[in-house]
Amino acid sequence: MYINFWYPMATTAELTDQPRKVRALGQDFVVFRDSQGQARCLANTCTHRGGSLANGKIKGDCIQCPYHGWQFNGEGECQKIPSLGSKASIPGRTRIDAYPVDERYGLVFAFLGDLPEAERPPILAVKEWGQEGWRTTVQDFHLNGYYERSIENGIDPAHNEYVHDTHGFSGEREEEYKIGDMRVEENAPWGRGFWHTFQAPPLQGDLKKYRAGEGSLEAGTGYHGTNHVWTYIHPGPNFFIHQYLYERPIDEKNTHLYLVCARNFSLEEKTDAYVMERNMYVANQDVKIIEALHPMVTPEKNNKEYMVPSDQCILDYRAKQKEWAAKGWKIDMLAVAASGERAAYAIPSPARRRQKGWVLDAIPLVDPARYAEQRDDIKAVV
Repeated sequence: MYINFWYPMATTAELTDQPRKVRALGQDFVVFRDSQGQARCLANTCTHRGGSLANGKIKGDCIQCPYHGWQFNGEGECQKIPSLGSKASIPGRTRIDAYPVDERYGLVFAFLGDLPEAERPPILAVKEWGQEGWRTTVQDFHLNGYYERSIENGIDPAHNEYVHDTHGFSGEREEEYKIGDMRVEENAPWGRGFWHTFQAPPLQGDLKKYRAGEGSLEAGTGYHGTNHVWTYIHPGPNFFIHQYLYERPIDEKNTHLYLVCARNFSLEEKTDAYVMERNMYVANQDVKIIEALHPMVTPEKNNKEYMVPSDQCILDYRAKQKEWAAKGWKIDMLAVAASGERAAYAIPSPARRRQKGWVLDAIPLVDPARYAEQRDDIKAVV
C-alpha cells in the first residue's frame, strides 16, 4: 500500500452531521463536515490519550474527542483543552494530521500523503460527469481481498472470456478464442491502458434493443495511479458505457470499491436501478475470483507467476508500483504488523513538511533504496 495518492473515503451522502470512522492503508481516520459544510479528514487518534475522534462530536468547525473534550479543527490544530481552562495557550505539538479533501463525482476523496499540492497525482477524471447526453450512477461494495489484485483484474483482458458470461463464451469456442492486438493508450506519468476488440454474446434484458445478436465489442481499460481504474465498453454504435473504479485499501485483506458508471443511453432515472444491478452482477463475478486468489497479496517478484502477452498492462502496473516505492511511498506493512498494538502511527500529512514536533510517529515506509536499483523486465515470457 502506498501514501501520496487520492483515496475515496465515503460517498457524499454518507457524510451527515455525525463524524464517520474510515479505515484506509491499515490506519483509522475521521471524516466529517464542519459548520460550513466542508468535508474534512483527520487522523483518528487524539494526541492526548489516544481517544477515537470518530466516537466524538462535531462542534462547529471542530471534532471533539469523547475522552477529555479536546477539540481539533479541520486543519488538525488543537483549539481547546478543557482541563487547562478557557484562556490556556495551546501547545503546537498537540496537532494531528489533516489531509486535503476533494469532493467530486458523489465521492469524498482524501489525499493520504505529504506531497505539496503541485506534485500530487490527479484524481482520475470522469469526463462525462454533468455532460449533456450522459447519465451517471454511483455505487460501492466490499471485497475481502487485496486492492492490487482487484486493480490487476480490472486491466486483465483475458479473464472476461471465463469469468463474465455477459462478455465472453465461457471458453466454449476454444478454436476461435484468442486475445487480439492490444492497442496501448498512454496516461503518463500516472498510468497506462489499452484498447482491444473481441466477440461478445448477445446483450441481456433491456439492452437487447442495442444489439440483439452476437457482435464485436470494443473495450478499453487502464490504471491511473495505484488505485484508480477506467473501463470503457462500446457494445455497439453510439452505445457507450464508461466506468471509473476508485479503490480504498482498508488493509491487506479488505478493500472498499466505489464505481462511477456513465452511460449515453436510457437516460431516464428509472433505468438507474437496472444499470446498477447489472454492474453488481458483473462485479460479484470478479469478487468471487479475487477473494479466492492465493496468495492474497501480489507476489513481490513477477517470476512467482507465469505471465503471458495479455498480462502486459498488469506488468506495466507492477513496474509503476516499484517506481513509486523507489520514491519512498510504499508502507512497510511488516514493520507496522510487528509493532502490533504497541504503537500508534499516522499517514504523514503535508503539514509534516512545514512543521516539526509531532506526537504520533509517521507510519514506517519501505527503504526506497530497496527498489531504486531494480529493473524488472516487464516483457511477458511465453
